[in-house]
Amino acid sequence: MNLKLFFTILSTITAIAAYVPYARDIFALKTKPHAYTWLIWTITQGIGVLGIWYGGGSWAVLSLAIGTVSVFCTFLFSLKYGTKNITRSDTVILFSALCAILVWWQLKQPLLAVVMVSVIDTLGYIPSLRKTYLEPWSETMISWLAFAAAGIFALIALHEYNLLTMIYLIAMTLANIALLSLCFFVTVRFWVAKYQEYQASEPDLLIRMRGYKYRLDV
Repeated sequence: MNLKLFFTILSTITAIAAYVPYARDIFALKTKPHAYTWLIWTITQGIGVLGIWYGGGSWAVLSLAIGTVSVFCTFLFSLKYGTKNITRSDTVILFSALCAILVWWQLKQPLLAVVMVSVIDTLGYIPSLRKTYLEPWSETMISWLAFAAAGIFALIALHEYNLLTMIYLIAMTLANIALLSLCFFVTVRFWVAKYQEYQASEPDLLIRMRGYKYRLDV
């Protein structure tokens, strides 16, 4: 099998699989996607897909195209099951994403548009990064690991390596890794703090248990 085709299929399967636990946790009310983040990603990823195809990325865009549909579905789910703590900066990022469409459409500058959406897509992680820092349990880590892996596989599957095909994929993959890392380290810090709290309270617990045993002996 052609190596590029193999990584295209692998990237597509990984991207689809990434959304299964994420969607499951949304409906179970364990994961709370940020509505603005997923709307921004719908716009930016759609433009990113067009840029990669325009730059000669060929079938490597398949996983991203399917991912864009999944991102849009997640946005729709977030309207009911997600969080909507929208700030002014979130609105500015969304407006910037819409401007990128005009840059490509009116100025005929696909590279500039892709650079814009790469920056905007990365900024679009800010609401989710803020939410993850405060509520690390509100995200599904296995899904973000799969998102990052799918991006790496898609990079390998590219038929042409140039700014149009690479910029968005690299930005998206690095941002996925950043969110995954934040979620992991904040979760670890939380459980370490819980363990230390338990260790600190253990002597008091032993004293109370010994006192109870002494009363029984008496």
